[in-house]
Amino acid sequence: MPEPHSKGHLNPGAAGVAFDRFELGPGLGELVRHVWVVRWSLPDGVELPQRVLSYPAVNVVVEPHRAVLAGPDPRLSVQRLAGAGWAVGVLFRPAAAVVLSDGPPADAVGREVPYAGGPLHEVRALLTEAPAEGARQRLVEVLRRWLLPLADGVDERGRLVNAVCRRAEEDATILRAAELAEHAGVSLRSLERLLHERVGVGPKWLVECRRLQEAATRLHAHPETPLSDLAAELGYTDYPHFSRRYAAVLGETPDETRRAGRAAR
Repeated sequence: MPEPHSKGHLNPGAAGVAFDRFELGPGLGELVRHVWVVRWSLPDGVELPQRVLSYPAVNVVVEPHRAVLAGPDPRLSVQRLAGAGWAVGVLFRPAAAVVLSDGPPADAVGREVPYAGGPLHEVRALLTEAPAEGARQRLVEVLRRWLLPLADGVDERGRLVNAVCRRAEEDATILRAAELAEHAGVSLRSLERLLHERVGVGPKWLVECRRLQEAATRLHAHPETPLSDLAAELGYTDYPHFSRRYAAVLGETPDETRRAGRAAR
């Protein structure tokens, strides 16, 4: 099985930072997308910003001194790494929001709240040990014991939410929320209610998230990409419209991302 990858992480591959992503196996496909583990060891005085445009789903993130439930964020978030450390996260499917939290998913959008569920002590023990043969498999076993019982909490509406979000992410021909509702076989208003109830974001953001993740990762990895061609390919009416939306969400212009990509090389 190929290793999962993520377009949410907009500037991967920095020296001194190692990412590992892996799936958790059968029975969890409607609850969990993948697990990610990051370790870093940076020289004194060096700080690396990690830029993330999140998927429309929650993460449970465990670090040495805290654990949080991080909701989806319609704006770019930046984590700054320094010194040495680690973090492990479970990126869930959109349907998991109501399984993991007692509150409305909309309350978690753009927020991190302390999380006390799950095998936090076991995860920390595994991550603080020196990397060893079989450590990933032991982490998989620990997480599967925690999550398999929760998978039963994904109901029919949750599976529909997962399917809608997957379609928005993978189908580049969908450029409007109404098209997404048509593919789901529901009215636009019904889709808006479903997504607000189960994810906390609307269908328009699902489509824009996919387009802006694609734009940002491509401009960083391939700075030579022509901006007007990219805007047209992603379905924006013209480059100024694309540039305005890009700057509103990512806090920088497309050309600034290209310059950052060149500098990172």
